[in-house]
Amino acid sequence: MKNLILVLCLLMSFSTFAETKIAVVNIQKVITSIKEGKNVMKQLEKAFKKKQKELKGEEGVIKKLQKDYQKQSLVLSDKAKLKKETEIRAKIQALQKKTMDYQKGIQKQEAQLKKPILEKLKPVIDSVSKSEKVAMTFEVTASPLVYAESKVDITDAVIKAYDKKY
Repeated sequence: MKNLILVLCLLMSFSTFAETKIAVVNIQKVITSIKEGKNVMKQLEKAFKKKQKELKGEEGVIKKLQKDYQKQSLVLSDKAKLKKETEIRAKIQALQKKTMDYQKGIQKQEAQLKKPILEKLKPVIDSVSKSEKVAMTFEVTASPLVYAESKVDITDAVIKAYDKKY
């Protein structure tokens, strides 16, 4: 008797779940599509281009050093060769470190600029989810949701609602 009741409960819960409407939203697309997000992307692009120009300049210096070394290597003493090679390696390592530091800085700046948007986005997603009458909403790029019989993409509705509200 216990097993029969358990089976009936399970069947009822599965039938209820089968009718559940699930939504997905692409938050990255929302951020890059809304007006506020486009401004953030422009700021990040400007900062990136400035740093990229600086890195390319240093890369040019290293290439020139390498080219000069190749031309002079036949006439340089072993000690002078070693000194030049060490100098070039040090510049390459410094450039790699600077590149990594710039990447971390850009990522940190991106997180800081996107944080207020994400905080305002949550209630908008909640509102759109309720108006679409969905039981659950998953972020499409991070969710483990692989399949849902009845799933709705609310990304465009969230973009419109966000721009309308803010």
